[in-house]
Amino acid sequence: MNDALYEQLISRRPKAYDIPVRILVILVIVAVALLGMPFIGFLSFVVAVVLAAVAYYFIFPKLSVEYEYIILNHDLQIDAIYNKSKRKRLQSLDIQGAEIIAPKGSPRLNSYKPDKTYDYTSGDPNGKAYAIMIPMNQKNICICIEPDTKMIDHMSQWMGMKMFKD
Repeated sequence: MNDALYEQLISRRPKAYDIPVRILVILVIVAVALLGMPFIGFLSFVVAVVLAAVAYYFIFPKLSVEYEYIILNHDLQIDAIYNKSKRKRLQSLDIQGAEIIAPKGSPRLNSYKPDKTYDYTSGDPNGKAYAIMIPMNQKNICICIEPDTKMIDHMSQWMGMKMFKD
């Protein structure tokens, strides 16, 4: 077997709303515990503990995200890893079916109008993001990733003239 496998992990930068969401959730929990005391007594603390558990398991992990790109020959799989413990498959695609792969913002992408865009990059303005234009389910999809040079070289082996490194 001459399969070529390469994996890359990209951490998403914290977004502007991450810290305010954390603070707001904590303030709501404290408010329920303290302001609910005159109305429902000790039950307000139970409700606050339930809200804290929901926030800990469902809200806070979504604020810490890493993207993992796995390329096996010409199959690209993109996973999200939440809070460094929970994995979710986001996309799985065959890059040979792509119309073009070019750096994000390249003039070569001007003629492509995607119906939906998925951003799986770190959010770093200095990072070199690439756009993959691929038709899926009768729609044109744009998938933005931030591959390193080794992954770019690997993708260019399979893409040929459809891959641009501008």
